[in-house]
Amino acid sequence: MKQKFNIITSTCVPLPLENVDTDQIIPARFLKATTKKGFGENLFRDWRYDKQGNKIDSFVLNNPAYGGQILVAGKNFGSGSSREHAAWAIADYGFRVVVSSFFADIHKNNELNNFVLPVVVSEPFLKELFDSIYAEPNMEVEVNLPEQTITNRATGESECFEINAYKKHCLMNGLDDIDFLVESKDQIEAWENKNEI
Repeated sequence: MKQKFNIITSTCVPLPLENVDTDQIIPARFLKATTKKGFGENLFRDWRYDKQGNKIDSFVLNNPAYGGQILVAGKNFGSGSSREHAAWAIADYGFRVVVSSFFADIHKNNELNNFVLPVVVSEPFLKELFDSIYAEPNMEVEVNLPEQTITNRATGESECFEINAYKKHCLMNGLDDIDFLVESKDQIEAWENKNEI
């Protein structure tokens, strides 16, 4: 069972780049591992470090002004290959929420399967978020999963977001697909007994 997801209020990391693909999120050379641990240190590896392994100061993850559990990204986040390792890296780094105006479908589902909440917002709301973060890096965003709302606490503006009801249940109860089946064992057995042929 994973950490239950309810309301997250956090500062944000701004990544205002469009069409960020999964190879940029986690380069292919790091895909050999089969466990989810340790991927966070290579999140956006080629943007965070130069070829000698030195930090690139201009990249946002290396900027001490920005931090938190929410990544605010540009449009079309997670495009490209369907590698689940990209979601592993985002989760392992410590992000619980990714906000964008559009996600690639497979990556969006991979995030949900790894207890990262992808929140789709309108283009104007996303722009306002970026503006607020740059104006005050310590500003907070509230993501309320039960109510399905996201609020920019700097401006008071809110939007509703969509989420699949099953995935919402799993996130709020800290369940992956197998946990959900185990939790539903009695109901499954009752249905099987009732519908025996």
